[in-house]
Amino acid sequence: MTDLSGTASSGTASSGGRRAARGPRRVDLTAHHDGSELHVPAATPALGDVVPVRVRVPAGEPAPEVLVRVVEDGEPRVYPARADGERDGERWFTADVPVTNPVTSYRFLLAGDGVGGADGGGQAWLNGEGVLARDVPDASDFRLSTTAPGPDWARDAVVYQVFPDRFARGSGRHEGLPDGPLPDWALPAAWDDEPIGGGPGTGTQLYGGDLAGIEAHLDHLQHLGVDTLYLTPVFEGRSNHRYDARSFDHVDPLLGGDAAFASLASALHARGMRLVGDLTTNHTGDAHDWFRRAVEDPTAPERDFYYWRDEHPGYVGWLGHASLPKLNHHAPGLAERLLDGPGSVVGRYLAEPFAMDGWRIDVANMTGRQGADDLTHDVARRLRASMAAQSPDAVLIAEHFHDAGEDLRAGGWHGTMNYAAFTRPLWTWLVDPASAAGVRYVEAPLPVPRRPGGAAVAAMRAFGAAVPWSVTTHQWNLLGSHDTARLRTLVGSRERVEVGAGLLLTYPGTPVLFAGDEGGATGVNGEHARVPMPWASIAAGGGPGWDAATADVYRALIALRRSSRALREGGLRWVLAEDDAMVYLRETADERLLVLAARGPWSGALLPTTLLGAGATPQNLYGGADLAVTAEGLHVQGDGPTFQVWRLA
Repeated sequence: MTDLSGTASSGTASSGGRRAARGPRRVDLTAHHDGSELHVPAATPALGDVVPVRVRVPAGEPAPEVLVRVVEDGEPRVYPARADGERDGERWFTADVPVTNPVTSYRFLLAGDGVGGADGGGQAWLNGEGVLARDVPDASDFRLSTTAPGPDWARDAVVYQVFPDRFARGSGRHEGLPDGPLPDWALPAAWDDEPIGGGPGTGTQLYGGDLAGIEAHLDHLQHLGVDTLYLTPVFEGRSNHRYDARSFDHVDPLLGGDAAFASLASALHARGMRLVGDLTTNHTGDAHDWFRRAVEDPTAPERDFYYWRDEHPGYVGWLGHASLPKLNHHAPGLAERLLDGPGSVVGRYLAEPFAMDGWRIDVANMTGRQGADDLTHDVARRLRASMAAQSPDAVLIAEHFHDAGEDLRAGGWHGTMNYAAFTRPLWTWLVDPASAAGVRYVEAPLPVPRRPGGAAVAAMRAFGAAVPWSVTTHQWNLLGSHDTARLRTLVGSRERVEVGAGLLLTYPGTPVLFAGDEGGATGVNGEHARVPMPWASIAAGGGPGWDAATADVYRALIALRRSSRALREGGLRWVLAEDDAMVYLRETADERLLVLAARGPWSGALLPTTLLGAGATPQNLYGGADLAVTAEGLHVQGDGPTFQVWRLA
């Protein structure tokens, strides 16, 4: 059956074979609105503007009454919408939304015979979660923001994450670790050693990857189709991950130092590619020069940079880790050193000779938060303003593993690493419990639950609705990172990796790959998943640690994304979500794509022929399956696992 959110759900899981036995179900469209160009003007509104927003409902008799409910200064107001024509079997309505507040929320009220189904009483709300025949809170309302979105290039980018120690050793150093003595914390590893996944050595196992090694393999990134390199920290620390910085003044000599970083940045920019760095604004390492001065001299200005306590060890460590003393953003001198202006840490690396194109901020959700202190939004806005003054086209991304809605409406971060609205829901849908034994959610020692498509889509819509569309288009979507298990370990098969990769490359936002995912890298947790790139196998076209067929899948999907404006800029309209299949539309004014992701065999579906543009025939852009057109509708077949994309208009 089709539920009131506009997605279809099934209570029976498919079983056996490549095709479910039961027949296709007919799917009817419901009312729809999103923040894309078809529904909302592209320009960023200002306070006092009146923005026309458009909503569409399926054509039929009788036509519903459509109103818009807007929250102005905390008080809801309701305004009528006006009929605005009919197109492709749908009626369009336009309503005017006064932009009263920096973030103005609104939703639509539909009224009339049959609206809301048998139990709806003739009324239903349309918000970011769909059409709901009940009273709803404001949390999932649509939103207009007076804060400009992130740069267009970041929306259109495909980002490639590299953990420097595990990507490649520089020329002439492939057989051993860097010349000279190793730091006292390091546990040397051979390039083909398995990463330690827990216990002693997890943070100190050193493989010797460096910045020269990354620069030597930029052809690999370009051949794959990515255009933005995101590096985890390059500052000197006392671990392989370097989130425990000893100084922000220079790049770790183990990685090649400032000269190697400048060379890498120059090489990327010469290819038309971009570089995003990683910064800890929440803490430093306990060996950091600021912290050492603060400990050694209670009168030093750096003393105010940290939180102190009477209990051992005498200061606040992030999540209790004594090696990571927490920064206190009440200290004016800290902002001057860390955030503000060209002379700050943030500013120095945005300038030549590095000219970085943005920052990803580690532990952004806890930055500025400690007990009664809550300065996160102030820090984010200050950081963004500082970056914009020096490099207006720079991107600012926050690490945030859970509900980031409140933080993303505050006018600071351009987006987050989108674990809540993308990664985790899709993990629950794609997981193979047999393959994923040992894989856990980040904060809970529990297996990843396996859930039907309806539950996964509901979570994606709920978390996604919490932020303005201008943020949605700049969220960093990912299927894994240096802090999680690998996708291949989670899903078990190349076919389901393809389904996941297809969703990643066709969903609104910025797709992010962790180096090695394109070759089917495996790992049961963040530490274990930080596997070195198997360059010998890559050069041979396949071998241990490298699945060339999976790399071809990623390459083809990235090329598809680059070829379609709808996949980069278009709206998102959910069509159905069954136990084993998801279908959605990506639309711009000049293009409509139909996307099918199936984790296994399912019933198939009949979709309205009105989705097909006048005189158009379906064109398969990925996957190779036919989309038959008959008087009954568009026939979406129930094969699976599969990923398919068709152009309809």
